[in-house]
Amino acid sequence: MTTEDVRLPRTDQGFAERMAYACQKDPAEIARRVRVRRVVTALTMGWAVIVPILVGYGVTGREREPEIISIAALLTVTLPFLAAVIATHGRRFGLGSVYVILTLLMVLPAIWVAQLR
Repeated sequence: MTTEDVRLPRTDQGFAERMAYACQKDPAEIARRVRVRRVVTALTMGWAVIVPILVGYGVTGREREPEIISIAALLTVTLPFLAAVIATHGRRFGLGSVYVILTLLMVLPAIWVAQLR
């Protein structure tokens, strides 16, 4: 007798029991998802605010400040990468892959910002 010969009945109740067991098995999963979401959102908001301010200050300041522009170019790439690392570490692989793609897309703007020096 093989496993193919034995047909287990698939009922909605069996599925509900398995899902209830999965939720009970790891109760910290909800807290982990919320923490990862908060940290990634905070990094994204900080990235969206800090980088344009640094670029604007570096270009329109009293003197053209190449250090500030270099920091802005560095943050353009590193903050999305940091969000990808945090999301992946928190087992949110889909969100982490989105931020990896965003990191790769931000390489060209970072080069453009670095050339403003």
